[in-house]
Amino acid sequence: MLPAHLSHLPAPAPEATVHSTRLAAAIRQTIAAAGGWISFARFMDLALHAPGLGYYSAGAQKFGGAGDFVTAPELGSLFGSTLARQAAQILHADNGAVGDIIEYGAGSGRLACDLLQRLLALDCLPQRYCILETSADLRARQRALIERELPMLAARVHWLDAMPSGIDALVIANEVLDATPVHLVTTHSDRIDEIGVTAGAGAAFVFEPRPAGGALLSAAQALELAPGMTTEIGLAARAFAGTLADSLRRGAAILIDYGFPRREFYHPQRASGTLMCHYRHHSHADPLCLVGLQDITAHVDFSAIADAVITRGAKVAGFSGQAQFLINCGITDVLAATPAGDTANYLPQAAQAQKLLSPAEMGELFKVFLFSRDLDIPFIGFAAGNRLHTL
Repeated sequence: MLPAHLSHLPAPAPEATVHSTRLAAAIRQTIAAAGGWISFARFMDLALHAPGLGYYSAGAQKFGGAGDFVTAPELGSLFGSTLARQAAQILHADNGAVGDIIEYGAGSGRLACDLLQRLLALDCLPQRYCILETSADLRARQRALIERELPMLAARVHWLDAMPSGIDALVIANEVLDATPVHLVTTHSDRIDEIGVTAGAGAAFVFEPRPAGGALLSAAQALELAPGMTTEIGLAARAFAGTLADSLRRGAAILIDYGFPRREFYHPQRASGTLMCHYRHHSHADPLCLVGLQDITAHVDFSAIADAVITRGAKVAGFSGQAQFLINCGITDVLAATPAGDTANYLPQAAQAQKLLSPAEMGELFKVFLFSRDLDIPFIGFAAGNRLHTL
């Protein structure tokens, strides 16, 4: 099951191997139907989202210590409690004109619980807390967590199948864009190739380049990439951001993810791209194995996201590292609310703060990007250290 170069990874359980084999067979059928080659973006989409089989569609544990990776909300309540301060400012603005919160891809439901609990304490609950979640398994987990921890607020939480149009809302997407399918390209002195996927011998998948064309070629040419680079272009992430901007009638969207401005993303020193896989708390760079059992991610080109929303008439209001954003929102005050003498509660929160703020952990790797429409307020999360100029 594991190729030789990944033999150090934990071996999948037998039932996981069976599941992966089923998904691999479905992907091979898709490749055959497409004439023997599909784009990497298509492969990534199937590996992550194929109904009932993809990584996010099936029922395996993904988040936290028992899963494959840990997100900021899974560390504890400090992240959500601090983010709630920015949410409260937006919900209070203009006499509550922005009434709802919509969380896109809510994972385990942990962030929703933490936000609602803190907003309740701040007397600033949204009219509705809507979760846009396409995975039936994750919906069930989210519902169970909310009903267990916040039964008095469960009726305020609703699930959506798609983003509605004309919304007056705060939209939150934490670690969503990094799992959006990306196209792979490699550059030469005289051409740009798209790297796709074919079915190799046995159960293996193989990368195969073909000349890039259409929108992908235009996007790659606009980047003026140096020869010899292999990198990602997130056409789907751009489309996601543009569609979200179109849907927003009034309010704001907060996108939190790891990524860079364009000039850092496509710097020659990053000539091998940013593609990464996460499996049982191990990271590696082979997305063609362990299909359905591992997360596949790429960093976000936030300059492209900014271009996409500005083109749709929205305003990019903030861009900063996660640490600066959380400090602006008062994370130290949230932490100080627990007395240092209460070591049983204070020490775990201090450990959370270290991971959230440290440049060696999440503090600088993760960025916070906010755009708005018809909501002209000084967003507290960007009161200092706003890096809009870098986009």
